[in-house]
Amino acid sequence: MGEIISHLYQDGNSKKWVIQTNEEHSSGVAELAARFAGSFGMTSWGKALGELHDKGKETDAFQQHIMKESGYRPEIKVVGDYRHAYVGAVMARKLYGKGIDNLLANQILSHHTGLHDSDELNGELRKEIPQEVSNVKTQITLNQPQFCSLAKEDFHHLCRMLYSCLVDADFLDTEAFMNRESSNLRGNKPTLNALLPKLEKFLSDLKSTARESEVNTIRNKVQQQCLEMSQSPVGFYSLTVPTGGGKTLSSLLWAVKHAISNGQKRIIIAIPYTSIIVQTASVLRNIFGEENVLEHHSNVDTDDIKDETLREKMKLATENWDYPIVVTTNVQLFESMFGNKPSVCRKIHNIVDSVIILDEVQTLPTEFLQPIVDSLKTYNKLFNVSVLFTTASQPVLSGLIEGCKPRESFEGIGKIEEIIPKDFLLHDKLRRVKLEIDNSGKTYDEIAAMLCRHKKVLCIVNTRKDAKELYERLPQEGITLHLSRMMCPVHVSETIEKIKAALKDDNQEIIRVVSTQLVEAGVDIDFPVVYRQEAGLDSVLQAAGRCNREGKLDLCTTHVFSLSKEHRLPTGHIQDANNARLSLDENSDWFSPETMKKYFYQLYCRTDSFDKNNIRNSLYALGNLFFAQAAKDFRLIDDAGQTVFVCWRDSMDLINELLQNGPSYKLMKKLSKYGVNLNKTDFAALQKAGVVNEKAEGVFVVEYKQQYDEHLGLRIENDWTEQSLII
Repeated sequence: MGEIISHLYQDGNSKKWVIQTNEEHSSGVAELAARFAGSFGMTSWGKALGELHDKGKETDAFQQHIMKESGYRPEIKVVGDYRHAYVGAVMARKLYGKGIDNLLANQILSHHTGLHDSDELNGELRKEIPQEVSNVKTQITLNQPQFCSLAKEDFHHLCRMLYSCLVDADFLDTEAFMNRESSNLRGNKPTLNALLPKLEKFLSDLKSTARESEVNTIRNKVQQQCLEMSQSPVGFYSLTVPTGGGKTLSSLLWAVKHAISNGQKRIIIAIPYTSIIVQTASVLRNIFGEENVLEHHSNVDTDDIKDETLREKMKLATENWDYPIVVTTNVQLFESMFGNKPSVCRKIHNIVDSVIILDEVQTLPTEFLQPIVDSLKTYNKLFNVSVLFTTASQPVLSGLIEGCKPRESFEGIGKIEEIIPKDFLLHDKLRRVKLEIDNSGKTYDEIAAMLCRHKKVLCIVNTRKDAKELYERLPQEGITLHLSRMMCPVHVSETIEKIKAALKDDNQEIIRVVSTQLVEAGVDIDFPVVYRQEAGLDSVLQAAGRCNREGKLDLCTTHVFSLSKEHRLPTGHIQDANNARLSLDENSDWFSPETMKKYFYQLYCRTDSFDKNNIRNSLYALGNLFFAQAAKDFRLIDDAGQTVFVCWRDSMDLINELLQNGPSYKLMKKLSKYGVNLNKTDFAALQKAGVVNEKAEGVFVVEYKQQYDEHLGLRIENDWTEQSLII
């Protein structure tokens, strides 16, 4: 065989071997990467990345390796080092000099493994180019990027953006050759301009069927204001609307119209909680169609899979955000902006020319605020990105904010334009709830007894343990439900829909729900009474937003309670936030924007650092970048844990399909709805109990039906095995 092989497979029908030459693959990747990088004015850089990235496949060792591993020539002996990525990186340095190491060489070296830290990069670039590798026929002239300015905090994002262009181009071209079915599923997506009529029709139909009420009048006014403000230029905006004011649809209308006005092509909605994503995505699919909305949250960490072939297949099944509407988590968005792995970074070039809606922005962790805000400023400046902060309780994100330590401060955004003027007085006009605060510690039994005084009541607590303990103390009468992240996304979604249906049914006398914070923000449910365990003011007001949401009743009550000493608040943010609330004047108007501003200043004053892991030290020194270290340090959730797939509905059928046919884009999308993310302690407990199995590398499954409770979700204890033995 005379061709230089890049990829090959055996056709299932003809049994003939189908080959993609290295020239074909490099040309395809170069074309795609050039187009991606062209969106921020670096077309030639993308082309150079594509042309050089697989030069190392020309070695005899790699050709022997791919023929052996594919089964084309299983008997062949592999002689020498078949690793190939370093070759193109060394060639890039020789062609363009050391100055481009982090703009070309690192990307090529890292396109399978992850962006290297500077010391590792320099070591790899000292290697020699193997003699059998041919010289580049025509050196590409690199164009000068047209950035107005490039600050030290911008450069690492530019490096990562070029990396994303290469990685996604590589995946897509490989997928088009190896898995045409998955490739075809991507297809061409409609523009936002084409989708706008769908949104306008939905809003028109909604308005025509809505009952006349003061709340709906206010929602229409908010929506009209968003429409008028949508023609504003690319920048930073906030939409501060009390719960029940129609924030979700109004922000969407603003974002779509704003994007069209400014030539932006995508809306990315980042949400703190998976449960809200499930609900929001459902609404958006109803508006725009299933094929135009991506719901993206956790499934499998492909970069941890050791088997190279399986890892590549799994990566091909991950998302690259090539949808006009993307709904994702804060974790996915920001950890991608600071990530270094291929599967994490491949999507970020699709953030260029987009509008980011940061929903419930008050949930952003204070200890990472500085690098988060810096990243948003960079994306706005370099990549034509607008940001809309939406919340009922807007945090302070502009100006210079002081922390609790000397010289510890947070340098915020220069200007954030509020869409809703102060004279709208929304917090007064939408006031439907009062707070009653009881700081005396209560036992679980006492709280359960208080809940039983009400026929329709929602109780929100801070931990999954508290939710479980309270739920198990409630009498199983009427509709009594539990909600927590021990339930898989599809189970959570089903339960929320059950709650909504029950609330609309006049024949249902008793509806009691105990939940963690996952219903606190963005979930459209309406109870006459709400109980909220002590927390920060932003969380308390979010809980109050589930009380008398539609304003159908007179002033209703949200009860704020504390648990007894043996059930103290978890240390960290929850405790700091609660103390910030307690420091405010007890006679404060809890719902006013002024009180909320005071609360956030109190919270910031308790913050030791706005960059607790010194991300700036890793990424802001231009000649000494530590991508891998920063990715490790930038974890919005300290214990990211492990996703396990549970036995619920048809999940085991999907697992069997995965084991039989391997991963695919469509299959992994379906399977992600049955994953539960566990902390390390709980995951270890399930492993010790012998009820979690690694069915394929990186795919952990709890296949026992008894381990997944229809009310509580995944159980960590496995007393059912003991019961079985006794029986």
